[in-house]
Amino acid sequence: MKTIKIDDRLALRPASQHEETSIERAERRIAELKGHNNANIDEGTDKFATPMPPDGWSYEWKVKSVMGYVDAAYLQKMARSGWEPVDASRHPDMMARGAVGAIERDGMVLCERPAEITSEIKARDLRNARAQVRMKEGQMDPKGKGGMLSREDAVVAPKINKDHSMYVPEQ
Repeated sequence: MKTIKIDDRLALRPASQHEETSIERAERRIAELKGHNNANIDEGTDKFATPMPPDGWSYEWKVKSVMGYVDAAYLQKMARSGWEPVDASRHPDMMARGAVGAIERDGMVLCERPAEITSEIKARDLRNARAQVRMKEGQMDPKGKGGMLSREDAVVAPKINKDHSMYVPEQ
């Protein structure tokens, strides 16, 4: 009868029972991630990129929490104005595998509402903003009724610029 040492038994083990080393496991995971183009997922990508909403709907990111504080009154206001969270099952590529519930990122939640309602509200907001500008222009007009400047001050009348450009100094 032949005596087999423990080291000899390990050498006789079939190759299929080879245990993966940590280096081999890391290399396998690197290949998997590079295969999915996820190696640099945080670099140069917009984590708040909004997917294309279904026909008749609009999507927007809404604040859910700031530094862990959830403003319930704000969430109720959003719900009253028609916003509802988009379920992760509708865009599975935006959440981790197996995620359930709303699509959330860094305290923001992706919401939807009918596009017609969004268009009406945006048009109303634009009308209100223009009315406020016209009111301020009227107050600044020295020739108009209720102007803040007298006719004598007309020589130094303010210049109102409606340009929406922004100056960015060179570095």
